[in-house]
This record gives sequence, structure tokens and C-alpha cells, in this order.
Amino acid sequence: MATSKKPAIPADEPKAKKPTGDKSPAKKSPVGKKSAVKAAPMASGLPAIGQKAPAFSRLSDQGQKVSLATLKGRAAVLYFYPRDDTPGCTLEALDFTALKPQFEAAGASVYGISRDSIEKHCKFRDKHGLSITLLSDEDGAMLEAYGVWTEKTLYGRKFMGIVRSTVLIDAKGVVVKVWTNVKVKDHAKAVLEAVKAL
Repeated sequence: MATSKKPAIPADEPKAKKPTGDKSPAKKSPVGKKSAVKAAPMASGLPAIGQKAPAFSRLSDQGQKVSLATLKGRAAVLYFYPRDDTPGCTLEALDFTALKPQFEAAGASVYGISRDSIEKHCKFRDKHGLSITLLSDEDGAMLEAYGVWTEKTLYGRKFMGIVRSTVLIDAKGVVVKVWTNVKVKDHAKAVLEAVKAL
């Protein structure tokens, strides 16, 4: 007797372990149509505009610790993405890399954050010639603090994953703009315009 096939999780979803406290079962390697995935409303989890950005301290692909304290005095773009070396995540990283000189000229640093390990980040960076800084959040603590680790639905099946989102923090460490359920095309340009408007 034929059995129905379960829908797979999209390729941009991480294989990493769930954040502490998540009791849902582990998910297998993702494949499938990204457009079929819907995220639950996130208004309560994302940092509010005008509030101090949630504190964090993460290791970068360059082997340095990056924290909210080290960002003070300079604007920061924190963009959260599902997984290294997948189509949407690669395009987004390339777009931010291409605009990095303009972000720097406008007084902002760009950081890409996912649950991938430093080793994977380095391979991703070297393969695509990325110049932006990648932060590893393997335990998911930063994703939870910024409200981007949330329940998603694929063909009626619920699972936990990263919602592609970006948070712009000003030089005083205050959240000034938030983008969620990001569409990759032209997103980096839109973020740059927001940085220039600070």
C-alpha cells in the first residue's frame, strides 16, 4: 500500500539543533519550495523600534567576539538568515557584500547571523568571496532574543525555523528599523537607504 510522502522543509532552513527549551522534534535536512512556507505573526517577538537592542555576544567568522557593547558608536545591520550556501541566503550575502563599501561610508557595519557553525561560515565566505562579517548562533540564544526563531507552517505541518529578518541599530544601540519575512531581491539596497537616513 502506498504511503503519503511528508512535505520537506525548505532548503533555506537550518539543520542545527533547536534553541534551549524548544521541545519540538528535530527536523531533517531541508528541501522543497520556499514559497510554501508561512511564518506565524512575529510582532510580539521582534525588538520594538525605539527600544535598546537585545544584548548578545557571538563569535564571528574572523575569530572575534562581537557583542552589542562592541557596536556602540557605530550603526549596525543585523540580518538573520536560515542557512549558509542556500540560494536565497547566498544571494542576500552577495548583495550585502557588494554594498559593504557604501554601508561603511554611511557609518554602519553589516553582520549576517545564522545557526551555522564558524567552520561552515568560513566555507560559505570563502566559496562566495563574502566580505561581510558572519556571526554563529549555534545555540539559538540570539535568534530567540531577537524574535526570529519562530513557528512556521509548510503544507499544514508546523516546525520551528528562522524567519529571514533584519534589524537596524543606531550608534547608541537603539533599534531604529525592523524588516521581517524579508524578500531578498533589493533588500540590501532598502537597508542601505535606511542607514543613510539615520
